[in-house]
Amino acid sequence: MRRNEWLLLSFTASTNLADAVTKVALPLLAVRLTDQPAAIAAVAVLLTLPWLVTALHVGVLVDRLDRRRLMVAAETARIAAIAVLLAAVVAGAVGLPLLYAVALALGVAEVLALTAGASIVPAAVPRERWQTVTARITAAEYLCNGFVGAPVGGFLVAAGFTLALGVTGAVYVAGAVLLLLLVGAFKPAPRERRPVGREIRDGLTFLLRNRLLRTMALLIAAMAGAWSAWLALIPAYAVAGPLGLDERRFGLLLTALGAGGVVGALLVGPVNRLLGRRWSMFADIIGSFALVAVPALSTAAVPVGMAAFVAGLGGTMWTVNSRVIIQSAVPDGMLGRFNAASRLVGWGATPIAAGLAGVLAQTVGYRLAFGVFAVLCASLVVPFLRVVTDDALKAALEPTPREPVPAI
Repeated sequence: MRRNEWLLLSFTASTNLADAVTKVALPLLAVRLTDQPAAIAAVAVLLTLPWLVTALHVGVLVDRLDRRRLMVAAETARIAAIAVLLAAVVAGAVGLPLLYAVALALGVAEVLALTAGASIVPAAVPRERWQTVTARITAAEYLCNGFVGAPVGGFLVAAGFTLALGVTGAVYVAGAVLLLLLVGAFKPAPRERRPVGREIRDGLTFLLRNRLLRTMALLIAAMAGAWSAWLALIPAYAVAGPLGLDERRFGLLLTALGAGGVVGALLVGPVNRLLGRRWSMFADIIGSFALVAVPALSTAAVPVGMAAFVAGLGGTMWTVNSRVIIQSAVPDGMLGRFNAASRLVGWGATPIAAGLAGVLAQTVGYRLAFGVFAVLCASLVVPFLRVVTDDALKAALEPTPREPVPAI
């Protein structure tokens, strides 16, 4: 099982490193093709749109098929998408339609990989290792997607898009190999299969009937919307807009987000013990508010970077705790559908938020666009304090059977 821990950790690190490069390279390719904020933000819209339109069906697949094989399939799709874009860059034939198509393909692959990956942990490692492994995986996500990956992406793009995309494809190949080395059975236990629509409804019903899990998903929807707006606007805001950064310094700015995530992963255990999970999770509301409030008030890179650091720290606190809560509260046979339903609610609004942010920035300016999402984050304090109580968290963390659940 420790072998599986390190393989999952290594896979997470390598894949997130590649993801980081694509999230730097694709928007900067768009910046070279157009100066319209809405057109540039469309890249972020298409990267996240699959959460809105494919998540529920992917969840059914994850509860029916071998979860490792699904993750390998996602890596294969990523490799193919990057190969197509790389060929176009070499041939000098890149246009916005192709860039958008690649972004959409990578978005679908991400839905498949993350839903299966979130559901594979209980089968890959013992229960007593869940929080430790989840914290390490989350730290790897922030370390490689932000702290290391963002500046690496910036430097690779500065050296040339051909190099950046070539390295990305090679890293995705390495990730697929790591998945093949996992030991164990990763196909859910056999259960009665019903029509896809009814199985989708089971996952949604399980989520909607649980007040704590439902509220957590809605809180994530608002915070993820703010993060999506920031990620959609920051390439144009930082490179072509008020901050005036080059590609390398833009990558360093994104590093602050990852650095905060790494620090948060190191602190989540002590903070949980000192203050409790509730206040550890509350840090995400504070960080998400700062992320969008600071660029609404300042056009200096340092405050924007500091706010990103705080957001990364709070985001890790929430992610580690929420994943452990879900792993404890949701039976294994429901994990795929539940994770899909939860992420549909939580992340389904991200393409809408990214598109709205782009339109607002183009019509009324960056500051008001960021300010709208800052107000949204501030409004989350009351529902969080009312629903995410110590008693509710304690009840959710009671062990559940690791066996298929009957249809709801």
